[in-house]
Amino acid sequence: MEKKPRLDRIDKKILEILSQDGRISYQKLSEQVNLTARPCLERVRLLERAGIIRGYSAIIELPEPEHTFVIQAQIALADHGHSQAAFEQEVRKTPEVLDCWLVGGSFDFLVRIGCRNMEHYRLLADTWLTSKKFRVDKIVTITELQAIKRA
Repeated sequence: MEKKPRLDRIDKKILEILSQDGRISYQKLSEQVNLTARPCLERVRLLERAGIIRGYSAIIELPEPEHTFVIQAQIALADHGHSQAAFEQEVRKTPEVLDCWLVGGSFDFLVRIGCRNMEHYRLLADTWLTSKKFRVDKIVTITELQAIKRA
C-alpha cells in the first residue's frame, strides 16, 4: 500500500461520486469530474493502491419474506407405529412445512412451519390435531422472532 496522497478537489469529487455509485463507468465518472477517462482511471487506481478506496459493495434490500410468520413445532404422536409414516408423508407434501426432523426425546418431530399469520398456522395445526390418520398427541410451539445465525 502506498503512502496516502493529499486529496485535491478532483480526488474528493471522485470519492463522492464513487460512494454514491461504485459501479459507475470510468467514462461517466471522468465526465462528471471534468477529466478524460485515462487520467480519471489512474486517479481511481492510485486511491485504491493508497487504501483510500478499500473496496466496493452492494447495498442489499431483500424483498419481504414469503413466510412472515415462522413457527417451530414439537410434535408428539400417540401411536408411533401406525401413524409415523402417514405423518411423514403429510409433512413432505405440505408446502408450509419448511423443515422437518425426526427427533428423540419427549417429541417425535421438530417441524419449522412458514405461514402468513397465526390464523394460517392455527388452521394447519387443527387439521393435524383432528386427523385420525396421524393421531397427534400434542403440539408445542415457539415463534421465531429474529434469525441470529443461519448456516
